[in-house]
Formats: sequence, structure tokens, C-alpha cells
Amino acid sequence: MRTFDTHCQSSTVMRSSKEIKEFITELGRKDIRIRSVLLQGSRANPLVIPDRFQDFDIVFIVDQMDSFTADHGWTSLFGDRMIWQLPDEMQTVQDTGVQSPGFHYLMLFTDGVRIDLTLFPAEKMKSHFTRDSLTVVWLDKDSLFTAIDLPGDKDYLIRKPAEKEFAECCNEFWWVSTYITKGLARKQISYTKAMMEGPVRKMFMRMIEWYIGTETKFSVSFGMSGKMMKTHLDQKEYKKILKTYPDYKIKNIRKSLFLMTDLFSKYAEQVSEILHYDYNQDEYMIVKEYLHWQSSERK
Repeated sequence: MRTFDTHCQSSTVMRSSKEIKEFITELGRKDIRIRSVLLQGSRANPLVIPDRFQDFDIVFIVDQMDSFTADHGWTSLFGDRMIWQLPDEMQTVQDTGVQSPGFHYLMLFTDGVRIDLTLFPAEKMKSHFTRDSLTVVWLDKDSLFTAIDLPGDKDYLIRKPAEKEFAECCNEFWWVSTYITKGLARKQISYTKAMMEGPVRKMFMRMIEWYIGTETKFSVSFGMSGKMMKTHLDQKEYKKILKTYPDYKIKNIRKSLFLMTDLFSKYAEQVSEILHYDYNQDEYMIVKEYLHWQSSERK
């Protein structure tokens, strides 16, 4: 059995962005079924500093899509795969929402290059295709993208929440926070961590996103899982947020929870003030008192 290191040693040097672009566009030119080739994602974003870990998010607009998906062996053209995933054929990873007419190949190659390829049927362009603001046209045989704007992250800017959405975020955060103290009291660490890093963390990150939005007039991107927040926050503030990620020890989880609640309330107060929304201070004060009371009872 070959290890990852063996794969790397046996593979060539990591292909450059230029080499990948030339190969993919040439493939598109030669194959009559491929009508357009698009680059999307971070590599299409002029504001992102490129690095070797960036995926190539590629879209092929194709005729005869079934001829591609009937036998996935054709993807070996892209190189020596280390691992891949076909999410449209996997019951465990498919979303429960509306099924896209596209087909996705997620491929990581032994030279370190990752290509996320989407096949999209040309006949569904008018009815189902949504143009992403982060799109660079590499090939366009049928002039489908002649009026496309320059790539930018306008589709990914922090969105101003509605007042109801803001109120529901606060309520969910405070409600599920009580589950954490219950889990700690029972020493059910896996349950506690699931609550903290699941619904509570989700609402916490959402409030940070809105907080950054109010600080920047909703003109920047938060990024997936807040990966861009470091660039928009004071470094002391950013370090405080990092301290809300505890290990498995009860005292550290409790300490992180209290820090998280203090930060959440601070951010919620600013968002509510800037957007002129009501913030339920009673809900915050009562739950905070409850969390501290539960903690003191268990000492």
C-alpha cells in the first residue's frame, strides 16, 4: 500500500496555475461537447492573495452530459488522483434542497492540485444557471458570456439581516446555551461539545458576521466559517474569539462559554444599535444569570 508521501515522491512537481489553465482550455477546445469553460471561486477573486492550496473551481457548460457521467473514467485526463468524491452519487453528503442539474467531481491529485469540476447541461442554461460574480471566462464557443462583468465578490458580501432574523439568532443562541450547562453538569462532554460547536457556534459566528457588517457598512466578505474575519477585526478581538474554542476539559468549556456569551451580547448590542433593532436584554440577563448559577451549583 502506497502512503501519501510515496504518492508525492512518485509524482511530478506541482503543476502551475498556467499549466492547469492551458490544459483545461485545450481540453475544452478539442472536445466538441464542451461549449464553455469557466473559472470560479477564490482563484477568480482579485482580492484574494493566491497560494498553492487554492482549488480550481471549474465549470464546463456541456452538450450530451450523459456521455460524460456514464463513465467517469474520462476524468483520468486531469492527472493521477490521490482521492476524489462524487457528491451527486453519495447519499450521505447530498443536500436535502433542490437538486442541481449539474454534476460535480471533487478531485485531489498526487501533485497537490485540487480541481472541483462542475458539469452543467447547456440546455438548462436559461432555466437553471445562475451566474456567480466570481467568474472568469476561459472559453466561450457560443458567446454565452460576452456581457459578463469583471469578477468581484459582490455575491459574497455580508448581508444585512432582517430584524426578525436578528431576534431569532439571539433567541437560538441563548436558548441552546442552556444545553451546554446541562451537559457539563452531567459530564456528557461529547453532547456538550456538539451543542457548543453546533447551534451555539453557528449563531455566534452569524452575530460576528453582522457585527463586522455594521463596522464596514456591509461592504466586505466574511468567508466560509469566518475565514476572512481576521482581516476585519482588531487582533485583540480576534484572539478573544479564538479563546472561545475550548478543549474537552469542563473548566475550559465553561470559561469559553462565558467568554462567548459576553462577546455575543457585545456584538448584538452594536448590531441592534446601528440597525435600530430591538435587543431583548431581559433574555440575555436572565440566561446569563442562569448559566452562572448552574456553574456555581456544580462547583
